[in-house]
Amino acid sequence: MGKTVTYLEMTDRGELKPGRVVPSLSLRREEGLSALARSVQAQVGAAYGWRSSTRSDLEWQELARAHPHRQYWLIELAGETAGIAALEPQPGGVVEIRTFGLLPEYVGQGLGGHALTLALRQAWATEPLEAETVRRVWLHTNSNDHPSALLNYQSRGLRVYRTEVEG
Repeated sequence: MGKTVTYLEMTDRGELKPGRVVPSLSLRREEGLSALARSVQAQVGAAYGWRSSTRSDLEWQELARAHPHRQYWLIELAGETAGIAALEPQPGGVVEIRTFGLLPEYVGQGLGGHALTLALRQAWATEPLEAETVRRVWLHTNSNDHPSALLNYQSRGLRVYRTEVEG
């Protein structure tokens, strides 16, 4: 049996159910697709088989050209990089959370709920494309991702709208 891909969405910012606050956790915008953003994304995804963990420099450059609106936000704990969120505004007031995750040494410390809360708030605050406001935030996860990922997404108010089995 292949992996299960689950698609989730939030269609109103009022649906957000914040996680337990971690006061020293924050987001910091990383301009462009920097070496730091590439490295953090690769480290976060390595354990889960993400494509980003094996991309070459040329492939990263091609990705940046193909997705000029994608934003990279470092998740920081007391000023130290703890993870990454990548947000991509799409036409019609839609924002996709393309990447979300913590570096391995920060997994299991109770940071994921607040980190996702911050990423969702930032997604809702993102300047929309071809719309007056953001009207939908969505993401997908799969059965190879961290075992708590789907529960965290649902606990923050994201709803499943599609499930597929690949392979």
